[in-house]
Amino acid sequence: MDDRLIVALDVGNAVAGLELAERIGDAASFYKIGLGMLTGGGLALARELKDEHGKRIFLDMKLFDIGATVEAAVRGLAQFDLDFLTVHGDPQVVRAAKEGAAGSNTKILGVTVLTSLDRADLDASMIVPGDIHDITVERAARAFEAGADGVIASPREAAAIRALPQSAGRLIVTPGVRPAGAALGDQKRVETPAAAIAAGADHIVVGRPVWQATDPRAAAQAIVAELA
Repeated sequence: MDDRLIVALDVGNAVAGLELAERIGDAASFYKIGLGMLTGGGLALARELKDEHGKRIFLDMKLFDIGATVEAAVRGLAQFDLDFLTVHGDPQVVRAAKEGAAGSNTKILGVTVLTSLDRADLDASMIVPGDIHDITVERAARAFEAGADGVIASPREAAAIRALPQSAGRLIVTPGVRPAGAALGDQKRVETPAAAIAAGADHIVVGRPVWQATDPRAAAQAIVAELA
């Protein structure tokens, strides 16, 4: 199994998530469970997939709060032996998360700029002026300097982030990945799976093109084949 592919289980609840994982079978070894499933048994699903099915787990919570709260939340989540956990890439948040994850194997990934956003969205949120590419790369650098084990970024910024001196030994995980011909949905800054890996990503996150497919297993296999 090629763990460079992380399949996003963006379905309604843990029962649906487990059914999907069983349909995919050995075509995927790494799964993302996001905020949308938190109240639908997401943590229980994470435990079951990891402990009973031997899967790797990326819990995508994008935590953001004062340092003490982030540290406490991460400490609680790290007990589930997660592989990846996301927080916002602000340096103070990353530092707090790393404190919370101390002593565990959970890797803290800092979110740079969401792949569903463009410059107009940043303007509406009163984010500093400038090119979205440059802002993303700078946020990645600051997250690395704060101790992040990796970052979440668009594949369009992956090469520039990989070129940062701070990126040595760090992970780049890219959502916003769509196989050729797939619908973009709410994503705005996208690339194909092969292009994302070629640009320097360690892992790609793919959701709807897999779980909305008539045959999710075949869809996952096709993406893995593209990475070969």
